[in-house]
Amino acid sequence: MVVRDDKAVVFKNNVFKRFFSDFTTLKSFSHKLNYEICALNSGDVLTHNPISQALISKEDFSSHVSYLTRNNDYMFFDMNTTKRNNYHIIVFTDVTDKVGSKTLLDENKTLKRQNKELENENRSLQKIKQLAQSQAMKLLLLNKISNLIRLSINTSQILKSTLKELETVFNTFKSYYASKCDTGYEITVSSVKKDAGKIITFDDETEKKLKEKQIGYNFCLREYNDAKPFPERVQRIVVPVYHKEDLLGVLVLLTRQTRRLNDELEIMDGISSQLGNALLQSSLYEKNEKMVEELTRTLKELKDTQLKLINSEKMASLGQLVAGIAHEINTPLASIKSNNEIAVKLIKRLKDTDTAEILSEINTIDTEAINRINKIVTGLRKFVRLDEAELQEADINKEIDLTLDLIRHETKNKVTVTKQYSDIPLVKCYPNMLNQVFMNILVNACQAIKERGEIIISTEYCNKNLIVRIKDNGCGINDINKIFFAGYTTKGVGVGTGLGLAISKKIIEKHNGKISVKSEVGKGSEFIITIPGE
Repeated sequence: MVVRDDKAVVFKNNVFKRFFSDFTTLKSFSHKLNYEICALNSGDVLTHNPISQALISKEDFSSHVSYLTRNNDYMFFDMNTTKRNNYHIIVFTDVTDKVGSKTLLDENKTLKRQNKELENENRSLQKIKQLAQSQAMKLLLLNKISNLIRLSINTSQILKSTLKELETVFNTFKSYYASKCDTGYEITVSSVKKDAGKIITFDDETEKKLKEKQIGYNFCLREYNDAKPFPERVQRIVVPVYHKEDLLGVLVLLTRQTRRLNDELEIMDGISSQLGNALLQSSLYEKNEKMVEELTRTLKELKDTQLKLINSEKMASLGQLVAGIAHEINTPLASIKSNNEIAVKLIKRLKDTDTAEILSEINTIDTEAINRINKIVTGLRKFVRLDEAELQEADINKEIDLTLDLIRHETKNKVTVTKQYSDIPLVKCYPNMLNQVFMNILVNACQAIKERGEIIISTEYCNKNLIVRIKDNGCGINDINKIFFAGYTTKGVGVGTGLGLAISKKIIEKHNGKISVKSEVGKGSEFIITIPGE
């Protein structure tokens, strides 16, 4: 292209026309041309235009330029301008392919560098990912086992749960916990039940690691000293379980895996520490439970002893009282009986038959009264029977009758007693004690009947057991679960001590029997006493 100083285009060759087919005016053409690298700081538009620079230059001018085509693509040219008088000869040499190749090479180098950087970064991320996964697995397992440990305070349950979880992680074919003892280690919990209680020892190298609080990890043919050899090598993991400086025991895991277990062994350190604390706390809790059980048993024995002492004192006092009363009653009773016998003889001598008949009737009544008093005294003596401390055979039907005689004042004109006795054999027992049981239940039944009522007493012998049932239609019992507790009473203050049924229960238990009660408020109660007949 040839341009005059007045910017008129005077010539364009065919090549120029082919490359720049969209050429219209020099001004528009100039706007599509630009330096590949723009000038830095300049407010003059012409400074950024290669054509303007070429036309104002007084010397030959060369530049590398870009051209924006109508398709918005860029082409690259070497522009060389030669000035001849009033004309500027501008020659464009197409270097688009060259520039493109160079650009592609530069881009390729850049991409290779970036790819290498990405590969390095990816490798780093993979390592971080693997480490994160490993740490996550450790934390997950530690948290899971920690939760299992916290869920129980039973030593055996803690160990079983821990071993079960470790069996899954290490794919073991055998695992167990052995507690430290004087002669080695005693297997307390094992996946193989027959091994429980077995005493084992380990080789010197393993013992050394255990003393140093290190995990013993190796491939071996023997599980422990004197054990039968395995047909092939197995991995054995021996984990010491410490609490502070005290070795409590060891976890032993056996697996046929051949890979190294580095990450898993790190997990075992954390588990070992938590397990040591859990086992110590569990041991303390179990000791505390045993102590509570012993104290509870001791307290129960003390209460039983207290009841026995109360009962013994009560019976001793009653015996002394009865002996005194019997002595006091027998003296005047003997006089009355003697006078009664004399009166019988005198009545027979009377000639007035009407008077003799009246006196005879009076004398008969007195005789019955004397016999009644004598029977009561005899019954009291039999009831207390302080000399009968040994087991002896007794007719329970007669013993119940004896008790009924003694509480006649409670039943008279108020309670109808219905007896449903069976033909029962003699039973070995402590009669005086059983009489006390019958008296306690019968008196309570009488007091539960407010106006008039009925007490039904039945006896039977079934399956070598004596069964006595005492049923009333009184007011019933509100809290049936407490009636055999010492000190519990439904009677008013100063009326009941709350010891009667508690003592009765102990007496029946002394006979290896049992006492139970059925009751319905407003309808009555039924006590059932069962005593072995042999």
